[in-house]
Amino acid sequence: MSFDRDLVLRRAADLLSRKATATQDEIARAAGISRATLHRHFAGRDSLIRALEDLGLRQLQEAADAARLDEGAAAEALERLIEGTRPVAGFLAFLSTENQLFEGAEVNAGWERLDARISALFRRGQESGEFRIDLSPAWFTEALYGLVASAAWTIQSGKTAPRDYTAMISGLLLDGARRPPRP
Repeated sequence: MSFDRDLVLRRAADLLSRKATATQDEIARAAGISRATLHRHFAGRDSLIRALEDLGLRQLQEAADAARLDEGAAAEALERLIEGTRPVAGFLAFLSTENQLFEGAEVNAGWERLDARISALFRRGQESGEFRIDLSPAWFTEALYGLVASAAWTIQSGKTAPRDYTAMISGLLLDGARRPPRP
């Protein structure tokens, strides 16, 4: 049987999205491989987490591409992006708790590229008058990530309905980001 790295990573992501403390044995079992095979391809949890980070970044880039961030009104593009993150929100929530991904000199450059794309969307919305200008695009970007993770956690815990995902995030973010009308 050949080793399907992408399938193993997707199954690991699915498990870790539901149970962040899963052991290597549990991850291997969920992936349908032995622990030895898992260890042979990912020498320890840190190696696996780094590979999962690459998968998560790839999925976020795909969501950003599909959202067509440069097309139409910025608020509409943002809602498309939010909806595009829905399938991977739990996984992204898990990644956001992995501190080693965001500390030190080994931060994946993919985060910076993604941040730049999303910040450009917020900047475009500020320049068009859709979004308030007293908060930075970087802050809006980080708030978006936090809201995606929070929505995933509340849905996973059964506190909110999955169908409310996009409305919860866009409602809070956009109503807090929109420039108030002038009197």
